[in-house]
Amino acid sequence: MKRFGGMFGGKAASSNSRSLTALDEPAACTVLQAQSTNEQGLGRATTFFLRAVLGFEKEIMEQASARLAEAEESAYEHQRRAIRDPSTAHQSAIYPIGAEYALVLAESQLMSAVVAVLNESLTESLRGFYKLRKAFTTLHEISEAEKRYLQAQGKSYASSVASTAASTGSRTPAEGSGVLTPDPLGKDDFDDADDDDFLDAQEAAFGSMAATGYEGQPASSDFEKLKFGAAKAGNSAPPSRRSSMSSMSETAANDADRIDFRTITSDPVDLFIHSGTALCFGLLQLMLSMVPPSFSKVLSILSFRGDRAAGIRMLWSATKFKHDINGAMAGLITLGFHNGAMAFNDILSKTDLPEARLKNLLSEMRQLYPKSKLWVLEEARMLGADRQLESAVQKLEQGPPSPLKQVEALALFEKSLSYMYLHRYEDCAKGFIECVGKNNWSHGLYYYISGACYVELYRMCKGSDPAKAAEYAAMADKYLHEVPAHTGKKRFMARQLPFDIFVNRKIAKWNHRAKTLDCAFVDAVGVSPVEEMTYFWSGFKRMNDDQLRYALKRIAWSEDLSLNPRWEQEAVDEKALQALLKGTCLRFLGQIPEAKATLTTDVLAYDMVQIKACDHADNWPQPVAHYEKAVCFWQEAGGRGGDKATLEKCSAELALVEHWEAFELDTRVGMKVATARLTLKKSGVALP
Repeated sequence: MKRFGGMFGGKAASSNSRSLTALDEPAACTVLQAQSTNEQGLGRATTFFLRAVLGFEKEIMEQASARLAEAEESAYEHQRRAIRDPSTAHQSAIYPIGAEYALVLAESQLMSAVVAVLNESLTESLRGFYKLRKAFTTLHEISEAEKRYLQAQGKSYASSVASTAASTGSRTPAEGSGVLTPDPLGKDDFDDADDDDFLDAQEAAFGSMAATGYEGQPASSDFEKLKFGAAKAGNSAPPSRRSSMSSMSETAANDADRIDFRTITSDPVDLFIHSGTALCFGLLQLMLSMVPPSFSKVLSILSFRGDRAAGIRMLWSATKFKHDINGAMAGLITLGFHNGAMAFNDILSKTDLPEARLKNLLSEMRQLYPKSKLWVLEEARMLGADRQLESAVQKLEQGPPSPLKQVEALALFEKSLSYMYLHRYEDCAKGFIECVGKNNWSHGLYYYISGACYVELYRMCKGSDPAKAAEYAAMADKYLHEVPAHTGKKRFMARQLPFDIFVNRKIAKWNHRAKTLDCAFVDAVGVSPVEEMTYFWSGFKRMNDDQLRYALKRIAWSEDLSLNPRWEQEAVDEKALQALLKGTCLRFLGQIPEAKATLTTDVLAYDMVQIKACDHADNWPQPVAHYEKAVCFWQEAGGRGGDKATLEKCSAELALVEHWEAFELDTRVGMKVATARLTLKKSGVALP
C-alpha cells in the first residue's frame, strides 16, 4: 500500500509498512496492492475530495464529484466480477467475496454524499443523503460479517446487536434493520419520485454474495435476510418503528473500541476492510450527529440519527492503523473534530477532550508524516487551545508551504484568526486580504474582518495621530464597503450563508447610522466588530489573561465618553452587545460573580421589544447571554458531578436558549448548546 505523502507528509514507503501515496499527485495514488485501476480511482477521487472539503471551490467540487462517480462505477464493476468468479478475488475467512470492493464503493458514496451536501443545491443535498443511506447499508453488512466471524471465534462481546436492539426498542438485523435499504433497482422509497437521477442502475446486492465455503464465512442467506428483509420492513413499518442508524452500529463501535483487530488477522486486505469500515461508520455517525436541527426532517425521511460517542469510538479504533489511508484519515478527522468543533464548546466533560490521547496521536502522525502541513495545523490549533497563541502563529509560519493551495489557505485562515485574538490588527487585516486570493469560499467575511481591524486601528490612532487615523479610516471604509459585492452568492443546502446575512446587516446598519448621525462611516461603527467576531470564533477561550484584559480595553472604548461622547444616547442593542462581550471576558478571567452580574443587569435587563425596535437590530446578545450564564453556573458547580442545584440552574438557562426564537448565527451557538445539553445529560441533569 503506497502512501498519500503529499497530503499527509509521508516518508518513503518501506517493505514492511503499508503506506500512503502522494495526495498532491493524483496519478500516483493507490490504496491497495491490487493491480486493478479500481483503487487508483479511489485514490484520485480522495485527492479531489480533500481538496474540495478544504477549499469549498466550485470547480474542485465538480471535479471531485466526477472522480467519485468514476470510482463508484469501477468498484461496482470489480465487485460484480468478483461475485461472478470468486477464484479471481481475495479469499477472506472473515468477509464475503468482493467485500474490499464493496468498501471502496461505500467510501466513494460517502465522500460523494459530503460533496453533494456542500454544493449550493438542495436537490444535490438530497441526493447526497440518499448516497449516505446506501453507504451505510453496505458498511453495516460488512460489519455484520465481521461480527459473525468474531462470534464464531468466541471473541465477541455481550453487547451484541440483539442486546443493543432490545435496549433501544429496535429490531435485530434478522428481523430487518429498519433502515430503508435500497432494493436491487435502488428505488425503494423513491418509487413516487419523478426525478430519474435518484434511481441507480441495477446492482448486484452485496448481501447476496456467494459464500466460499471455508470456516467463518457468513452464509449468503443471512445477507439475503438483511438486505431484502430490511427493504420489506422499511416499506411496511411506520417511521416511528424504524431503528436509527446509531442503534445498529453501537455494537460495532463497542467491539472496534475493545478489540485490536491486528490480533485477529494479519491479512493486509482484511485489515484494510476493517479499518475502512471503522473510519466510514465513525465519520457517518459523527456527521449525522452534527447536522443542524433545521435539516433533521430531511434525515428523518431516511431514518438516520447520528451517535457522536459511537462515531468517535470508531474513529479512534481506525487510528490504530496509522500506516494506511484509513488510519491517516481517521487521525485527521479525530484531531480536526476535537481541535475544532469540540474545542469551541464551554460545557464539556474532561473525557470529551482527552488531551493526552490527542497529543499522543498527533505526535505519532507527525512522526509518520513529517512533511505534512495538515498535522502542523492541528498542532497549532492545540497550542491555541492551550492559550499559547504566539506559539501557534510561529508554528504556522515555520516550514515550507504545502503543495496543495487548499491546505495553505486553511493555514493562512487559522493564522489570521490567531492574529485577531492577539490583537495584531494590521497582520490580521493583511492575512484575510491574502485569503481572498487563496480561497473563494467567503470573501465577504474576509473583507469584513479586515475592515473591522482597520476600524480598531483608526480608534487607537484617532486622538494621537490624525494622519494615520485618516489612513486607517479610508482602509476601513474601502474594505467594509467591499463586503456587499461578495456576499449572497454562496449557498449551503440552498440557503444563504449565515455569516453573509450577518455582515450585510452590519454594513447596512452602519450606513444607516452614518446618515442618521450625520457622521463619517467609520464613526458610525458600533461596539468593537473585531471583538464581536472573536466571540463567534471562540477566540476569548484562546486568550491568556493579559490578552483578555486588552480585549476588555478595546470593548470599553465604546463607553468611554471622552472617546465616544454619543454612548449615553446609544441604542440599547449596542449596549447589550457591549455588556455581553464584557461579561464573557470576565468569565474567562475567572471573575464569575462579576460576569453573571454584568449579563443580568446590562444585557438581560432589556426587553426584546426594546431590542427589536432598534434600527437593523443585533438580536443575538440576549439569547447568548443566557448561554453565557449557563456556562457561569457550570463553572460554579465545578463541572460534571458538581453541585446538583447549580447544575440545574445551568440547565434552566440552556432551556431558555433552546426555546428562543430564531436569531442571528443561532446555528453556531446552537451547536454549543446541544453539546452542553449532552454533557448535562451525562451528569444526570434532565431537562427542566
